Amino acid sequence: MSNDTVVALVARARDGDEQAWNRIVERYAPLVWSICRRNQLSRADTDDVGQTVWLLLVEQLGNLREPAALPGWLATTTQRETLRILRKTHRYQSMGSTADIEMTADQSAPMVEHEIFAAERATALRAAFAELPPRCQLLLSMLMSDPPHSYAEISASVPIPIGSIGPQRSRCLDRLRRSRSLAAVLAEETVLAEDTVLAEDTVLAEDTVLAEETVLAEEISTNAAAATKNADTGR
Repeated sequence: MSNDTVVALVARARDGDEQAWNRIVERYAPLVWSICRRNQLSRADTDDVGQTVWLLLVEQLGNLREPAALPGWLATTTQRETLRILRKTHRYQSMGSTADIEMTADQSAPMVEHEIFAAERATALRAAFAELPPRCQLLLSMLMSDPPHSYAEISASVPIPIGSIGPQRSRCLDRLRRSRSLAAVLAEETVLAEDTVLAEDTVLAEDTVLAEETVLAEEISTNAAAATKNADTGR
């Protein structure tokens, strides 16, 4: 398992640490793929975009002013290269104008942010799974396979009594949740969710105040008009 932060991995990769580079690719390759899939690229085009993105990162790694922003840089670069492929294959014509495409890219920012967290979560989950004892890895793999193995097959392969599969599964999952790397990612997502709710509440409060001010202004305007009419009638 590795608890390396993005900043630490970037620093080591800049110094020529091949293992750090491989971890960067492993951690964020799902992010690149997910953006390509969302834009419905073919497998060949996805491979083309991925190769270009990683080559650009090799060139620009030393120029990143904020190493912690690497996930966002990768997402933005992948989106740009995806649009390049769409233009090259003239598929952008069926999706709208270039301005429409770029506006869609801007509107997809929250989705990209979600994909970044999904990539981080997948990497943390793989690291946490690798931490588990071989017995737990085998048990969970067989339970989560598609289709899942029968309890009889699991009992013979692990080996474990059929009646103990359920309790052992719970213990393995509990150990998985306690992984420091996985817990850190989940905690970060919780903070992000709380910040999002707070931002939405703030916008709602501002909208409410604006509505109240609008109603008040309308009432003042109405009363002023009535007062002017009464004054004119009195004359």
